Amino acid sequence: MPSVSPRLRALGAAVLCIVIALVAGLALDSRLDRHWILRGLTLVLALCCAALLLTDQTRRIRQVVTAIGLAMFGLVIPVTQTTWATPPEIEFALAVATDAENAATKAARSAVTIEDVKSAAESRGGAIGSLKTDKTPEVRGATAFPLIVRAKADQGRPWACVSFEHGLDARVRPC
Repeated sequence: MPSVSPRLRALGAAVLCIVIALVAGLALDSRLDRHWILRGLTLVLALCCAALLLTDQTRRIRQVVTAIGLAMFGLVIPVTQTTWATPPEIEFALAVATDAENAATKAARSAVTIEDVKSAAESRGGAIGSLKTDKTPEVRGATAFPLIVRAKADQGRPWACVSFEHGLDARVRPC
């Protein structure tokens, strides 16, 4: 069986890593912080491993290390970043942001208000602002954007921050 040239393997691996990185990056909701810096670094590391394939590797251990590096930086890390990017509190915040946008659009307003977000969170069983406790009697994140959105009204953490840029463009991030 003829073997594939190192240049062809390197090119194939590089193209595969770029495709996986792009698909994993675009698989997320556009309102989320996509961790582009971390995604860019993993793509650069995957391309470096592909470049190592290009060199003439005489030892088998170099090929094994390069293959493991390609698997980690080109496949495992981008896929896990995509999978872990939407924990339940982020999914709740995205749903609240969608409901608040719909409420503002229905009321023919060009911007989402804090009341829209508050009513959307409460209708889904959550709340906005930090939980008032004996340690922290002051509620934070309930009067100005970015708002703290909690999936359960009686639970403090985990929560997510929701802000609206240019009126109706939601941004959701962990906070």
